[in-house]
Amino acid sequence: MMVSFFDQFASPLYLGIPLIAIAITLPWVLYPTPSSRWINNRLITVQGWLINRFTNQLMLPLNMGGHKWALLLVSLMIFLITINMLGLLPYTFTPTTQLSLNMGFAVPLWLATVIIGMRNQPTVALGHLLPEGTPIPLIPVLIIIETISLFIRPLALGVRLTANLTAGHLLIQLIATAVFVLLPMMPTVAILTATVLFLLTLLEVAVAMIQSLCIRTLLKFMPPENV
Repeated sequence: MMVSFFDQFASPLYLGIPLIAIAITLPWVLYPTPSSRWINNRLITVQGWLINRFTNQLMLPLNMGGHKWALLLVSLMIFLITINMLGLLPYTFTPTTQLSLNMGFAVPLWLATVIIGMRNQPTVALGHLLPEGTPIPLIPVLIIIETISLFIRPLALGVRLTANLTAGHLLIQLIATAVFVLLPMMPTVAILTATVLFLLTLLEVAVAMIQSLCIRTLLKFMPPENV
């Protein structure tokens, strides 16, 4: 019986319990908890330094009011990077290949930025729907287009993350299957294919890390003056 390549994206069950809950919880167990001591071990020190540097780079485009988003966004980025990297291991499941999970991240953050912008600076927030200097006949059309674009942003964010990870996993599985099929018949071609598989795996590692920063795009929906 032929097994579908898309079976790897189905949420596995064990005794009727969805294992996606374990896959989501596991990243938080892997990181050591910082202690209250003045002197920590090397692992906790390096972890704290990396998180501080990442937070500084992430919050650099925003004013001081936007820094209250730092804890939420940095925690989300670390969480996504971890589950994306763990999903590249054999016999694992990647929760971020599920569109429902990605939309669960994208929609609340997008909605929060829109509501905060409308509450704090409604004039500036509504001004983004109409570029300055627009001819009068084009004003209704541009307002409709910008409004549709505003509501499509969370969908595009979730779909982009899902599609990139899904495509990468499918390519790895297809090329790995080709290596196993070609190895008994054409070893030379199988070795070349395995080289391509190795390079593709490195690329997928980079994609898993870069796509984890896709939620960072939500900051573009929140101009600094609207925070």
